[in-house]
Amino acid sequence: MKVAIVHDWLVTYAGAERVLEQMLAVYPDADLFSLIDFVPEQERAFLGNRPVRTSFLQRLPGVRRRYRSFLPLMPLAIEQFDLSGYDLVLSSSYAVAKGVITGPDQLHLCMCHSPVRFAWDLQHQYLREAGLEKGVGSMLVRYMLHRLRVWDLRTANGVDGFIAISRFIRRRIWKVYRRRSVVIYPPVDISAFTPGGVREEFYVTASRMVPYKRIDLIVEAFAAMPQRKLVVIGDGPEARRIRSRGARNIEFLGQQPFEILRDHLRRAKAFVFAAEEDFGIAPLEAQACGTPVIAYGKGGALETIRGPGEVSPTGIFFQEQSVSSLVNAVEMFERDRGSIDPAACRQNAERFAPQRFRHEFSAYVDRRLRLVEARRRHRQLNPR
Repeated sequence: MKVAIVHDWLVTYAGAERVLEQMLAVYPDADLFSLIDFVPEQERAFLGNRPVRTSFLQRLPGVRRRYRSFLPLMPLAIEQFDLSGYDLVLSSSYAVAKGVITGPDQLHLCMCHSPVRFAWDLQHQYLREAGLEKGVGSMLVRYMLHRLRVWDLRTANGVDGFIAISRFIRRRIWKVYRRRSVVIYPPVDISAFTPGGVREEFYVTASRMVPYKRIDLIVEAFAAMPQRKLVVIGDGPEARRIRSRGARNIEFLGQQPFEILRDHLRRAKAFVFAAEEDFGIAPLEAQACGTPVIAYGKGGALETIRGPGEVSPTGIFFQEQSVSSLVNAVEMFERDRGSIDPAACRQNAERFAPQRFRHEFSAYVDRRLRLVEARRRHRQLNPR
């Protein structure tokens, strides 16, 4: 059996790439396709030294620095991959990877991180964050996103089976494509994130500083609580604006190596998470270190954190992305922090170990392959 794995783009080693890493572990002989490949040399270990087959976008000037600007060409580019020689096609898609062209004798299964968020229900949020609510530029982008939605919906018909990374994404897949999906949670490297160290009197958050992560909200909330110390780890396009909202009780460390991140997760009172994520690996990495999480109570966090009232709670939720709501959650945590056992946090994170993902993923693909084989035999026995 020849297997192809198709990923949207390769520019870093983040959440989607950790899922891809485990897919490659299940199918080590698979050929890997991606629109572009600019992963730095020091981060390429997850690819296992295998070659990556890229699209014509790889050779266009300026794509390395501004690859997202080439979105209008991505549907065309993904359709140019010739996958006709493969029996099984696995797409790892949060943008256009699921749009590869396959035939009736091929099985195409999509590991869907999300339907294209900025083209569907989050379009207006992305336009606001990009400053494209008005003007000619806004109209051009809105038209491009309209065309992308049409293409995205059409190409959903070419997928034989969808895998959602959370129940939250399963709902989004049904809303957008009207397709059922099975949930297989992404893997978390719990062997790297382990408990250790002595708890200290500070909170921590860690993320790339982009608008939807809402690090600005966390900083503003702690600026309103001068008696609570916050450590912020990460960098990104929003860094300067977020730093300007800081206060004396907030320490910005910028981008840090893994060892520094893990050390702070081990010693912090709690990890603070304000994004509406499709799944959210960072809160589970914190829990793997035995650290409770204070999280926005929407999206994937509701599936990875056990809140107050549940058996063996591992965190606390706040219900609005507002300073007052987060401040109230921190104060609630301070009052009830003794009710959260670090061992329970670790035990909860262990449910998402990589070996669990590999087992569930391979079992699902095998079931679908057996179904295809059964249908093929039926056609042979009943040619009419």
